[in-house]
Formats: sequence, C-alpha cells, structure tokens
Amino acid sequence: MKRSLNSIHSRLFLLFLACMLVLLFIVSFLYDQKTTEIIHGKISDLAEKNISQTVGLFDLLLQGYDSVTKSLNSNYEMLRLIEDREANRETAVGAINERTITNIIGAIYYSRDDIIGIHIITNGGKNYSYERRFAGVMDANYSTSDWYQKLVNSSGEMVWLGLYPGSVINRFTEDPLFVFGRKLFDLSEHKMIGVMLIETDPKPILAALSNVTISPNSRVYIVDREDRIIASTEMDQVQPPTFSGLPRPPAGQIVVDNGSDQLIVAAKAKLSDWTVIGLTPKGDINAEVVKTRKYLLIVVLALVLVSTALASLISRSMSSPLKLLIREMKQVEMGNFKGSVNVKSFDEINSLVSSFNRMVYRMDELIERIKLASISEKNAELQALQSQVNPHFLYNTLDMIYWMLDEQENDRLGRVILALSQMFRYSSDWEEASKTTLRQELEQMQHYMTIIENRLAGRVRTEIQVAAEWLDVPLPKMTIQPVIENAVKYGLEPLHEHTGVLRVYIEADDNELRIVIEDNGVGIEPGVLEQMRASLRGDTVQPAEPAAEPIRGFTSGSYGMSGLSMVQGAAAGLPLTGRTRRGIGLTNVHRRMTLMFGDSYGLRIESTPGRGTTVILAMPLPRKGG
Repeated sequence: MKRSLNSIHSRLFLLFLACMLVLLFIVSFLYDQKTTEIIHGKISDLAEKNISQTVGLFDLLLQGYDSVTKSLNSNYEMLRLIEDREANRETAVGAINERTITNIIGAIYYSRDDIIGIHIITNGGKNYSYERRFAGVMDANYSTSDWYQKLVNSSGEMVWLGLYPGSVINRFTEDPLFVFGRKLFDLSEHKMIGVMLIETDPKPILAALSNVTISPNSRVYIVDREDRIIASTEMDQVQPPTFSGLPRPPAGQIVVDNGSDQLIVAAKAKLSDWTVIGLTPKGDINAEVVKTRKYLLIVVLALVLVSTALASLISRSMSSPLKLLIREMKQVEMGNFKGSVNVKSFDEINSLVSSFNRMVYRMDELIERIKLASISEKNAELQALQSQVNPHFLYNTLDMIYWMLDEQENDRLGRVILALSQMFRYSSDWEEASKTTLRQELEQMQHYMTIIENRLAGRVRTEIQVAAEWLDVPLPKMTIQPVIENAVKYGLEPLHEHTGVLRVYIEADDNELRIVIEDNGVGIEPGVLEQMRASLRGDTVQPAEPAAEPIRGFTSGSYGMSGLSMVQGAAAGLPLTGRTRRGIGLTNVHRRMTLMFGDSYGLRIESTPGRGTTVILAMPLPRKGG
C-alpha cells in the first residue's frame, strides 16, 4: 500500500533521515577540511624540514670547498714556488718548482673524493693543473671568459660559479661539474699572483637538492641574486620558471608559501648569495587528500545506508503505536467505549496510551453514571410528586391565605405561610431537577428556617457565612434542606439547656469545595453514626431495635426524612408508618452528588454525642471562568 507523505511514518522517516544526513554531511565536511589542513600542514612541515636539512648540507659542502681554497691560498711554499717559476721558466730549477707545485696541488686534490680538477692560472698565463684527465687542452680564450672575469674582479672572497655542463677550462671534459674559485694572493706583498679554479663532482649538491623534493614532480633550483640558475634537479629543462615573484628569505630563515597553485619553499645559504627554491604542484600534494576523500566517500555512503535503515526503524517504532491509538480513537468515535490499546514503546507514548485507556474507561463510566443520575433524578421527582397533594393548588391556596393574613396585619403568621409557599413552589419545580445553585439552596433553607424559628420561638438560631463568590456553585437540587431538616429535628429540637445554633459556611482548598453544616445539638450515638456511614457507602444496613413509637418526620409539608429513619427507611427502601412520607433522604442526596461529581465526593458525617454534628457536602472546586 502506498504511503502518504503526510502520514506520521513518512514524516518521521524524512525528519530523522534529514537530520542524520545533515549531521553526517556537516561532520564529513568538517572532517575533510580538517584532514586537508592537517595533510597540507604536515607536507609544509616536511618541506620546511627537508629544505632546512638541504641548506645545512649545502653550507657544510660549501664550507669544505672554501677550506680547500683557503688551504691553497695559505700555502706559502706553493706561492713562493709559483713566483720562482715565473722568474726561472727555462731553467732546471723552474722545472723542479713546477713539479713541486703540481705535487702540492695533487695533495689537495686527493684530500677529497669529489674534486674533479684543480687549476691555478698565474698572471703570466701559466696553468698548473691536477685533474683526472691529463690530456686536456686548455681553452686559449679563457682570459675573456665570464668565469675568469668574475674571479679577477672579485676582492679575494670565494666565487661560486655554479653548475656547468662541462669543464670551463678543459675542452675534453663534458661531464657536468660544479665550479668555484678565488684569487691567489701573495700575502707578504698583498698582490695578486693568479687565480685558482676548482671543479667538483655535482652529485653531492644534486643529492642535497633532491632531498627537497616531496613528489616526483617537485622541482628544486639554486638561483643567485640575478635569478640565474646555479643548479637544478632538472638540468635539461627547456623553459625554467620565473623567479622574480618568488620569495627570497634572508640567510638562516625559511619561507613556506602555500597560497598559490604550488607549494613553494625557499631558504638561503649562509656562505653564498644563493637561494634554494623548491616547487611542488598542488596536485601532487592533494594526491593524499584525494585518497582520503575516496575513503571518506565510501564511509559516508555506508553511513547513509545505515541512517536510512535507522530512520525507518525509529519512525516505524514511533508510528506503529500511534496508528493503533488512532484506530482505537475511530472506534470510540463510533461509540465503542469497550476497547483498549496495549503497546510497549517509548515512555511518552506509553503514557499517552495509558491516558487514552483511562479516558475511555472514564467516559464509559461517566455515561453509566449519567444514566444512573437520570434515573435517580426521575425517582426523586416521582417521590417528590408523591409526597405532594396537588402542590400547585396548595401553594396557590397558601398565597391566598398570606394575603388574607396581611390584610389583618398578622405579620408573623404571614411570613410563615409565605415561607411555606416558597418551599412548595421550589420543591414542585422539577423541570431542571438535575442542577441548581448554592444561592437557590440557601434561599430554600432560609424559608425553611423561617418556619422553624417561628415554631421554636427563639430556641434555634441560624448563621450563614458564605462568600458571594461561591453562590453560583452548581449542585444537585434538594441537597441542603434534607440535611437541615435532620439537624433541626434530631439535633437541635431536643435541646433544653441552651439555644441551638445552626452554622452553614464554606471551606475550600486547591482541589475541593466543602459546604459545612454544623450544629451544637445532642449529636449521634456511635452505633447509629456507623450505620449511617455504612448506608452512605452502600453497605448493607442492619435495622436497629424498633423504638417505642414510630419515628416521624415533619407533619407540615415535610419534604425530606431525617436521621436514622432516612437510613433505615428511604435509603433502604423500607415502608414507614405514621404520618411520615417517603422522602428524598440523606442517602439519596449522597448518591446524586456522587453521580454528579464522582465517587470521591458526596456526604461526610462527623458527630460527637452531647457536642453536636457536622455534615460536609464535598464537591470539586469549580474552575475559574467555568
């Protein structure tokens, strides 16, 4: 069956999947950025370390070559022999001096393995050489060559001529050579006697340069101040790069530039005005990043599949109980209150299901309670009608008597007749028997107490302490009067020592409103009190021993029964004798209150023999604005 996108399963699935995918992509993006940064950082650090080592090796190599030239320039014997040889060219002494000079140069030559040739050219044009190939032919135009001019024009410092494809002085040597030299000075007279030229194997320098390479496509160059390439790892390169825009750090410092399309590292040698520059394409640097991204992509795809499965599982685990709940709600909508939902899911859903089950149970219970309340009210109305002899005719007649007494100025009897008429009018109006207000019940009570206070002539006094905010509280009709009748008849009338006081007041807390009817009468014996409470609870009532004469209620239109006679008569459904008539009774009042408000509410009776009785009508606290 095709699911709608508006279903809770689809929405939850899409929501969970979107959340997990967004989180996954954010984490993947941050991981990729951080990994790329770390890899670039490590490569930069490696390049910086390599070029630092290369420059260090290069400085050591140049320092060794510088020592070779200094050893020749400071050899006083060789310098003396050169001057003597210039003075005695054709003599035997000159030949001996030449051989001695050659031997001195040879000793220096063999002091290092990388020296290819040592050449000393005097001012007079004499060349003293010691090299691997002795059959070479000296370049006759050496005096006009660039390298010779650099040596002659120097001030005596080391001149690093750089890497050459062949010997600059021996035409038969075509192998690459690293060439350097300096002036020869007569230190005693401080004059130039010639120049020295040393050619070495370039492999140590090229090996040091290759140490800077990071990838097979890395290129390393040694350039001088004029951007001339001194040495390179690519001797056959046709088009060298442009060095004008590249960084030139001072001696002893290293520059790493990662901002262009290639990684650039540069460092300057201390013994020469040369800069070592390494160039590595960004593509080679990112090769490791690409591998990491491929692996990350595989992991992300796997996590997407796992996220989809988890989203489906979670959405199904949350939507299935709700679907069951919705299905049961539709049953309730059709009037079936007998079902229930049984699921085991998250605590919140379990709580929702439990609340729904309790709600359905309470609704079913409330419907049954309403049915019973309706039946009880109809019975009460029937009993009230049975206790009246045409009440409309009766209170119309009482009204007529009141006006006749008013014309004769008999106010006291008129008030009694008027109160009795109002009581009959109230009791006979059962069109809305289910509910009334506390205000109307208190008015009915005042009519009743008008009759009682006139009849008992000051023996009974009434105190009503009810705030105006509680006067519109709803409660079942004929609730207070049966309690008042019971209190007057069996609590206050038997008093002879002091005046009976009947107090009505309100108590309220956070959840409950209590109408308290309290008297200071003779009270109720414990056994009788327990039987009354049992009757209110619905327990079976055991009849007490019959009294000497039948218990009677009020004879002048008594609407309800009181005391134990109610418990044993009206509540238990027993017929009564004498002039009492079957009335509503305390048990009926309690039952109607429980049907209206619930089993935890209704009548509560407390009494102490000789001190009085307290009856509490408990009901839920009305909501504000309700």
